[in-house]
Amino acid sequence: MDRRAFIAVIGGGLLAAPLAAEAQKSEKMARVGILGIGPAPSPQELAESISTNPFWLSMREFGWVDGQNMVVERRFGESADQLRTGAADLVRLKVDVLFVSSAGLAKILQLETKTIAIVVGRADENLVAAGLVDSLATPGGNITGSQLLNDDLIPKRLELLKAFVPNLSKAALLREDVTTSALPQIRAPDGEEVAIAARSLGIEVHTFIVRRAGDLAAAFLGMKKNHDQGVVVMSPAFMFVHRKTVIDLAATHRIAAIYELRVFVEPGGLMSYGVNVPEMQRRAAVYVDKILKGAKPADLPVQQPTKFELVINLKTAKALGLKIPPSLLQRADQVIDP
Repeated sequence: MDRRAFIAVIGGGLLAAPLAAEAQKSEKMARVGILGIGPAPSPQELAESISTNPFWLSMREFGWVDGQNMVVERRFGESADQLRTGAADLVRLKVDVLFVSSAGLAKILQLETKTIAIVVGRADENLVAAGLVDSLATPGGNITGSQLLNDDLIPKRLELLKAFVPNLSKAALLREDVTTSALPQIRAPDGEEVAIAARSLGIEVHTFIVRRAGDLAAAFLGMKKNHDQGVVVMSPAFMFVHRKTVIDLAATHRIAAIYELRVFVEPGGLMSYGVNVPEMQRRAAVYVDKILKGAKPADLPVQQPTKFELVINLKTAKALGLKIPPSLLQRADQVIDP
């Protein structure tokens, strides 16, 4: 992977951003490492992320400016091998803190280092069960951050699908095994709890696992063959990179899809039920800032969200011929009507 460092200058605002007192006193540049799934972004995509992503906006508010008092090293991979190579590279660079979006990526990094601090932005899995932290209150090692426990919300998402599609009798779970393969001790999210919830709703559930983007088309063909009327799309880090493909396939096969995050609904996904991502990104920036200023990840409690939001795309619902129950509209935190 090529090393990519990009200095985003937005008017004069970024150059004029106030530097934190601690950062001003530091004689060396802080080094932040990012390990991401998918292809490396283009300079234009990177510039847009730096200028709009709440994580980077919050880092700027804390006084950290890429190219002034901070250097950001980014590595990306589309397979487990590529991600391991990127992780080893970041560790060799001796960055001060590593930031990732999932527990699987954190584990890949932890296999390379037990000393460099790792902040997980929004882990789907239970970090204690995954063996990444000792406890939520006192992580104890080099990992901290936030966990979403998205798997626990699968029954709720099935319930919402059933409200949208009253005759729903078959549904799919779609997830990836690129990063989650690093966490073999975590049970698959199609266990007994999901089965019980599905049976109570009169739904038969099938699981589809993809290991690369090229598997997505086959997965949706499998859903169509099974006569699945709905799908719970999981693994947001992987699916976000390939969100256009997933959204288009769901539309092509006329399968009602519910996602974990709002960012899938805004460009055309049917609906989502999950956490507020900007808030989670701001929380992650707080922890990265604290670590750069001397805090230890072992002493920073793992955070968990307390609020979840339902977002619905009216245009997509109409295109699928779905009538939204008034009760569901009333429950929605946001209704997108492009």
